[in-house]
Amino acid sequence: MSVPARILTAVLVLFLGSSVIIIPAATAAESLAQVQAKVRQLEEDATTAAEGAQEAKVKLAELTRTLNGIKAKAQVQSQTLSLLSKSLGTIAVEQYKSGTLSQGLELLFSSDPALYLSSAGALDSVTRGKTAQLRRYQAAAQRLSATTLTVNDRLILVKAAQKKFAAQSALALSKLKEAEILLSKLKKVDRARLAKLAAQQEDADQASSLVAAKSANKVSGRAGVALKFALKQIGDRYVFGAAGLVTWDCSGLTMRAYQAAGVSLPHSSAAQSRMGKQVSYKSLKPGDLLFYGRPVSHVGIYLGGGKMVHAPRSGSRVKVAASGSLGSKPFVGARRF
Repeated sequence: MSVPARILTAVLVLFLGSSVIIIPAATAAESLAQVQAKVRQLEEDATTAAEGAQEAKVKLAELTRTLNGIKAKAQVQSQTLSLLSKSLGTIAVEQYKSGTLSQGLELLFSSDPALYLSSAGALDSVTRGKTAQLRRYQAAAQRLSATTLTVNDRLILVKAAQKKFAAQSALALSKLKEAEILLSKLKKVDRARLAKLAAQQEDADQASSLVAAKSANKVSGRAGVALKFALKQIGDRYVFGAAGLVTWDCSGLTMRAYQAAGVSLPHSSAAQSRMGKQVSYKSLKPGDLLFYGRPVSHVGIYLGGGKMVHAPRSGSRVKVAASGSLGSKPFVGARRF
């Protein structure tokens, strides 16, 4: 006889002589915990995809700037080539109109051979000048051809970056949608309970984070400025692609924090992980950036004492947390600026 899943405790009674064995089934609390774990994992997956989108966005911006520079260069080269072409065309017309005889015949019919030979030397000089001009034209044509090929190559890369950005953004949204669908299958009372538990956890994290933030008062220099900026955002919500002033994603928070300290960083955890000076975990100092995931998909700012401040994921808020591995995302490196 089957027992409906909605019943909190299922009892299977087996009569073996005078013995009675009672086997409890999974409770509703356990089922809610499983749903909560799945939702959190989907939010983590969405955050990872969102950081992938940010990396593609940064790459797209770099490629676009490079492409625009190459296009401007090609335009200048095209104008130069056009001027050289017109100049060579003028020379050809002048030669056609002059109808010059061959050098031998001009010498034969010349009334003043000495004067002719002097003129011939001048003509040779002009010819050499025309030859040099032709070479300049050929070189300019080759440069323009090479630049045009470069433009085409960069266009391919730009389109690939645009495609990756769109795909990663769509993946992030689909993960969140999947989490919403999962929650929608719960009873209203269960959804309310999960929301309350999540809010209580965030409030507790915020309270402990504010206490931990006081340890940053003694940190000086650029690291101190960046760290204190990030700590001031404790309690702010995580939002994909956000970089302040009231919502943040992980790399948006670190970017603005170091911008306040006079350091320019891109809005991407993966891109930030390739900047600054590499430091080991054992050598960490407050203000160092910590990176997580393979490939890199998360970043936080080291607070000291094995803690960091970061914008964790969708559905959460800026907080202080342990700086070890983050669930399925291992610690992969640190950078100092």
